[in-house]
Formats: sequence, structure tokens, C-alpha cells
Amino acid sequence: MNADTVSFEKLAVKLVLFDLDGTLVHSAPDLAYAANLMLRELGKPEQPYERIVGWIGAGMARLVKRALTGEMDGEPAPVLFERGLASFKEHYRANLTRYSRAVPGAVETLDALAVNGFALGCVTNKPHAFTRPLLDRLGLSKHFDIVVAGDTVAARKPDPLPLRYACEQSGVTPARTVMIGDSSSDMLAAQAADVHSIAVTYGYNHGRDMREFEPDFAVDSLAEVPQYLRLPTTE
Repeated sequence: MNADTVSFEKLAVKLVLFDLDGTLVHSAPDLAYAANLMLRELGKPEQPYERIVGWIGAGMARLVKRALTGEMDGEPAPVLFERGLASFKEHYRANLTRYSRAVPGAVETLDALAVNGFALGCVTNKPHAFTRPLLDRLGLSKHFDIVVAGDTVAARKPDPLPLRYACEQSGVTPARTVMIGDSSSDMLAAQAADVHSIAVTYGYNHGRDMREFEPDFAVDSLAEVPQYLRLPTTE
């Protein structure tokens, strides 16, 4: 969306929440690398990068299940799954930022929002044990007032609980919060939590047009985000 040619009303928010994988960080190469190391270790055929990317977005456990079965909703034998999950975690931990990088415009956007007085948070389905190290190694941790990982609370996106928790911990109402993400989980969680939403058109969305989920705005780059936000003048 081009803000210069389209009339729009800016979102009056205080808290800006970002998804991690696919939104702030291009982490698919390391996730795919770890998945194939897991498959090799278990004596199973490795999978093409593009196919593994299509499996990302529903959490680590589901990614492992998809890699082991080759199906979006596949359920491997419990013993195989436990072995696979342990193997994947080991390989991913060792290669967390082998190839992963912040997406273009991410750092500049976070800096611009912080300078203009917005509170920033990261809400991800990635487990805390991997979230913090990834943010730290890429120099992103310093930007966030709050980080909600996939195991911080009892539910993950698309459940609204992580977003509501971020609002509560930040002392900001849902009406003054916006969620920025690349997947249906982000948009559905935002709707259920009654927060605003901005969809990024890149990322790991299984080829779906994120506008299907009726976000307030859709952007092709994080660099576009600040122009759609303003601090509220009154409560």
C-alpha cells in the first residue's frame, strides 16, 4: 500500500508488537538446515528447502511433525517424534544464526518507532530457549520492552493469550496496540485479542494473500510501518 496515493487514517497506538520468524528475521534457512540434519540423523530422506519453508509457521513441534511425515497435519509415531524433536532442537541450537538475518528495514523501523515514543514488543511461537539467543545474536533484543515466547504463557498464537499478556505486562490496552506479522496465526490472534493488525506480504504464510484476513494495513516492507502509526493524543 502506498501511503502517498491512498487516503487512510493512522492507527492511534502505544504498543507495537512484532512476530519474529518471517516478520523480523529471515530464519527459514537455519530452520531448514536443522530439519534436514535431523532427518539425516534419523535415516530419513532430506527435504527441499522450499518444501520446508512451506511447513514453517505453526511452531517447532509442528514443523518437526511435518518434516517427519511429509504432511501438513501428519502425526508421526510418538517415539519417532520425541527423537526427532530432540534432534531438531540440538541442531537448531547449534546453527541458530548460521544463515538467519534481520529482514531488510527491520532495524531501521524499530529505531524509528522507538525514537517516536512507541513501546515495542516481540510475540512469537518460538520457544524462549531459542527466541532470546536469536534476538541477542542479531542485535535486536535491545529494541524490545517485552518478549513473549511460545512457552511464556499457556497458549500460543492464534490464541489471543500471548497478545493479551503483552498488553497487560506493558500497561497498554488492546485498543492501543497493533500486531505486525506474516501469518494467519498473527492476524487471527490480533482479531481475537481485539488489537489492530498490520500484515507483511513477505514471510512464511503458505502462499496465502494476507489481505484475506482483513488487517488494518498490509505492507511489502517493514519500512512502511511507521507511516501508518501515530501516538494517541488522548485516551
